[in-house]
Amino acid sequence: MTGDPLDSLLRGTFADPDGGPPLAVPTRSVAIADTLAGDEAGLVEGLDLGRKLALVSDDNTRRVLGARIAAALAPIAQVTEIPLPGRPHADSETAEAVRRDSAGCDALIAVGSGTINDLCKYAAARDGKPYAVFATAPSMNGYTSVNAAITVAGHKKSLPAVAAAGVFLDLEVLSQAPARMIRSGLGDSLCRPTAQADWLLAHLLLDRPYREAPFALLAEDEPALFAKSEALMLGDLEAMRLLARTLVLSGLGMTLCGGSQPASQGEHLISHHVEMMPPAGCPEAFHGEQIGVTTLTMARLQERMLAEGPPRLRASTPSEATVTAHFGAGLGAACWREFAAKRLDETAAEALNARLEARWEEFGRRLAAVTRPAAELETVLRNAGAPTSPEALGWPRTYYRGALRHAREIRDRYTFLDLAGDSGLLERLDLS
Repeated sequence: MTGDPLDSLLRGTFADPDGGPPLAVPTRSVAIADTLAGDEAGLVEGLDLGRKLALVSDDNTRRVLGARIAAALAPIAQVTEIPLPGRPHADSETAEAVRRDSAGCDALIAVGSGTINDLCKYAAARDGKPYAVFATAPSMNGYTSVNAAITVAGHKKSLPAVAAAGVFLDLEVLSQAPARMIRSGLGDSLCRPTAQADWLLAHLLLDRPYREAPFALLAEDEPALFAKSEALMLGDLEAMRLLARTLVLSGLGMTLCGGSQPASQGEHLISHHVEMMPPAGCPEAFHGEQIGVTTLTMARLQERMLAEGPPRLRASTPSEATVTAHFGAGLGAACWREFAAKRLDETAAEALNARLEARWEEFGRRLAAVTRPAAELETVLRNAGAPTSPEALGWPRTYYRGALRHAREIRDRYTFLDLAGDSGLLERLDLS
């Protein structure tokens, strides 16, 4: 690949590896620099967001960057600060509060990372307003995506959101983020191989849509980042630049696809299950810390299944009664609607068995080509001092095995969790 994929994507000249016209994204400006001090007003003014701006932060992000942004924007706009107390949650109730407090504003400016960004992009989408974001931590890949992880009545959902008009990442600020948040961003970046393999599996087996473009964007930055995971934790700005670019490009890949499919598959389902039904007394973990651990699980599962012959599928065993019993009445009904869309009956299972028998060698080659060895991924995390096991996150082994069995019931995405579950392997394997 020649040229910078980020620059060409923002210019609308990125060559589509899937054969379409050159690709472009709705985000107009991305600034990744050693420091953005003194440039904040110019960056926002260039977006033409209006004169009345709602600046959303929490106690921590206002201290780290929000106060600086508010002062910088005061000469060019009427700024309404919306301080969210403590550690806010990305749920529908908090999003509605942000909407109420920003009702008289032309646009929203998020100052934060995952939670603040999700709340702002979702609130902005609901109200038909633009938004921009100043990142405070390299903790997740959602800065440039058009979906928001919002909890609604206890069910974590990926909901439509508006693309950020501008995404601004000050590497000095990011490097001063808590170590766990930096490791979280690394963990969220680790899942590209497992997510791509899961998405490709659904394409090969079920003819579901699939694109290469989001992964082509990451082809150069990802291996360089993984090789520098130790330096990342030592304050190396070039390593931080690689992480920032990887997170931004991953989010833009989701935007190209109109959803989170290229960066959220089986590993995220396991993590979502934990967040929806955490074990008693479990300490709170960052999302990306969880994804790092669940990615290792999915990588081992994929390796195991690709090393064996074609699995023999059967009718899916989860039923409405068992799903409801596990998740409870309200949450169980929502999960069942998702799972029922991909649940196999005997006829469908036999049809897929015929396809697997005929094309498993081809499927295996294509799937293996997009994966990375689980041991290699584990080394990336270990070099950064990140958690690599369920126990490191406070998840008892027995609990985690249950999460593996039930995680596929949360969404309609067909992943290696389904392939293992529908072939009876998931209950027998220890993949944690």
